[in-house]
Amino acid sequence: MTRWYTPWRKKYITGDAKPKDGSCVFCGKQHGTPDSDTRDLIVARSEYVYVVLNLFPYATAHLMVIPYEHVSSQEQLPTEALTDIMLTVNKALAVLRHIYNPQGFNLGVNLGSAAGAGIAAHYHFHIVPRWAGDVNFMTAVGGTRVIPDSLDSIYTQVSDGWKTLHGGV
Repeated sequence: MTRWYTPWRKKYITGDAKPKDGSCVFCGKQHGTPDSDTRDLIVARSEYVYVVLNLFPYATAHLMVIPYEHVSSQEQLPTEALTDIMLTVNKALAVLRHIYNPQGFNLGVNLGSAAGAGIAAHYHFHIVPRWAGDVNFMTAVGGTRVIPDSLDSIYTQVSDGWKTLHGGV
């Protein structure tokens, strides 16, 4: 029998990934430093949004674009923030194509917990690279996602790729 150890998921399973004081995990990352950005897996920042590697990914290099403003739905955001989100999504697509050459992407938002939002109170946009055959028996039968690289390695590749294609953070 093969065993795949995924210790980073323990925080998700036990609920330890959520702030104990009930604060927003996304808002806590708004004003970072290079050290905290690395620790928090923040790949890039712009005027209205930041890009973070999903700590509990659906696939390798699953990114999220998150507005600094704490709102639960996109219609609450100003036009400038909405524009920044989509321009940043385009930059992320270019980086992921450059590094991983995915065959497709799932792009989208889960608005509200009924729609599957894990953090419904703070709007965020998902970018999930996809490859033919990336959903296999482990996902379909075992309910387990297999990510073939460490989050640290993925973070380094994506943040380096971002700097190469788009300049600094």
